[in-house]
Amino acid sequence: MTGPAVVWLVVGLLTVTVVLALSVAFVRHLIVLYRALARFQDEVGPIAHQIGEQAYRASPAARDRSQTGSEAPP
Repeated sequence: MTGPAVVWLVVGLLTVTVVLALSVAFVRHLIVLYRALARFQDEVGPIAHQIGEQAYRASPAARDRSQTGSEAPP
């Protein structure tokens, strides 16, 4: 093998090694992100659901007050 061929082979193998290492790191980070998102949904989901229900229940009352002109709280 000639000198340039050896250099290209070494550069190619190093490049493949680096790309594989980065790919493994990327997949590991995706797994960590997925777990964090699942935990966030478990902790915040019920609160967000409760806020949504309260907003849904409050919206008809707000519409009724605006139609009657009354601004006093019920």
